[in-house]
Amino acid sequence: MTVRRNQKGASAVEFAIILPVLVALFFGIVDFGLLIYDKQVITNASREGARAGIVQRIPRMSVADITGVVDAYAADHLVTFGSKTSPVTTVPSGSCAAFGQDLEVNVSYNYNFLALTTININARTVMKCE
Repeated sequence: MTVRRNQKGASAVEFAIILPVLVALFFGIVDFGLLIYDKQVITNASREGARAGIVQRIPRMSVADITGVVDAYAADHLVTFGSKTSPVTTVPSGSCAAFGQDLEVNVSYNYNFLALTTININARTVMKCE
């Protein structure tokens, strides 16, 4: 005759062992999804700044105006769990001084993961001035 041991609570112990792995996997998926989303937002913010800067108007948009367009777009669309920082926008001075000249808008943003790491997201857009 075999003696059967009491199996009550075995599934609760197994669940308690696997739960931290499942929680870490879930938050990792969410965090990387937000990273990809924020990368797209930074890319679109760079495009919006370049689009605003190339349009023919008198006077042309200044670097501060283009930076304002990028910052406004990013402020409306960026999603982060950490402290919200604004992206750094660089536009070479003297851009769009003449028709057909290139306007380059570079945007850089530090994305903070839920863990202790930070990654730098960069986007660059070049458009011809009208």
